[in-house]
Amino acid sequence: MDSPTGKSGRLENFNIDHVNALSSCSHPAESLEDGDFPDVGPARQTVLHRLLTALGMNFRRRRGGYEAAAMDDLPAGVLNKRPPREVRRCRKSHIMACLKRAMVASPILVLLFFGALHILQVLIGRTWLFWDVDAYEEFMPDWGKSGHSGEGLKDYPTDATRDVLPIPCHSHNDYWRRIPMFDAIHWGCTSIEADVWNFDEELYVGHNLASLTRNRTLKSLYINPLVELLDHMNPHTDFTDVEGHGVFDADPQQTLVLLIDFKTNGHSTFPLVSKQLEALREKDYLTFWDGTEIQQRAVTVVGTGNTPFDLVLNRTTHRDIFFDAPLDRMWERPRDPIPADDPVHNRDGDLDYGDAMALSNRTTLSLSPPSSGQGRVGTEHVQSVDDFSPDNSYYASTSFTRTIGFVWRGHLSPRQMDLIRGQIRGAKRRGLKARYWDTPAWPIALRNHVWHALMKEGADVLNVDDLRAAAVDNWKLRVHDWFH
Repeated sequence: MDSPTGKSGRLENFNIDHVNALSSCSHPAESLEDGDFPDVGPARQTVLHRLLTALGMNFRRRRGGYEAAAMDDLPAGVLNKRPPREVRRCRKSHIMACLKRAMVASPILVLLFFGALHILQVLIGRTWLFWDVDAYEEFMPDWGKSGHSGEGLKDYPTDATRDVLPIPCHSHNDYWRRIPMFDAIHWGCTSIEADVWNFDEELYVGHNLASLTRNRTLKSLYINPLVELLDHMNPHTDFTDVEGHGVFDADPQQTLVLLIDFKTNGHSTFPLVSKQLEALREKDYLTFWDGTEIQQRAVTVVGTGNTPFDLVLNRTTHRDIFFDAPLDRMWERPRDPIPADDPVHNRDGDLDYGDAMALSNRTTLSLSPPSSGQGRVGTEHVQSVDDFSPDNSYYASTSFTRTIGFVWRGHLSPRQMDLIRGQIRGAKRRGLKARYWDTPAWPIALRNHVWHALMKEGADVLNVDDLRAAAVDNWKLRVHDWFH
């Protein structure tokens, strides 16, 4: 039997210095080379690996632990166990090296992340590629002030809305604005919305019950401020006694629509709304129907939500609350309808066009059974959509998402345009103003596309949340001038 020391002569020829070199790991990344593991093919470089290599940092992959790496380089049959103290020292050195790399790489990774996020926002139209530098500066800011040029010439009686040009936009959920009503007027919107809840013979304004407070009422937020503003816009001076002017100084004949959304029972809320409008009514600020024709005034009140159509009709000689009719029931066949064999119908089963496509094969549409919701309450005796007319209704509105459907591929399809044109055509034939609510708000490029399409096809007002975008931005184009 061979002696242990003589078997194959392995230990006699083994270089103990090689083992000592392996056990030394003053820097673990330098103690192992890529070629130390001949049985493993070249590792695929990761993005982080390439980044650290570009920064001049040595980053190598390890197949196993420190002890296993050293054991792999020992000759076969030789047992070797690194001291625990040495393993702990190597592990600590490795952790410190990783922390240093993380400290160097973290700022770069953060910049890469936010850079990619910004590019994504640019692509979907959420922001601008370059800074939007405001080139407009206020000219002569001190003109008209005491001690400056033009002293005493700055103010005049109807200057409350000076420089405001009215535009056909509706301030959706206006009570959410920092300054309800006045924010909308500031941007030129000709229509504002207030959701009212009837509790204890008072009309509270808010989106839901959780948002109601005792001091935010229809009177405090809208009726009283409107009376005060209109009194200011119709002054009695040494030169004239102005009457009939609206809230816009640039266009005194433009009416302001106050859309009141009845959130509680319509039949019990309607009399209270009419009663609170008396402050505007007694000063002849409310548009009304006198039994023969419409008398236009500074404010036009329209009831939506649970507003009962039958109570609107009951006012036969002085009607100053008008109805928000159901636009989705007014679709009329276009002059040149899309043929049934047109290829556009091939994807009908894949695309969501909402409820209206099921109705588009009829020229006249009957109302569904009365229920709560816009354009439905109090319509039990309505025989046809032709019963909605300018004598009793002002808007014809519907949910864009429910009736037109989701906008696939970033633009309206031919069949969706067919729906929009047919509904707007039906509203205009009845003398009503078409309005779509629940339009897409994001991405911005999609919102702008829908806005542009609706106005181009004849919608009378845009239902908007972003007042500034509707009033100032050139939303008829895509977000970037180079991407029309």
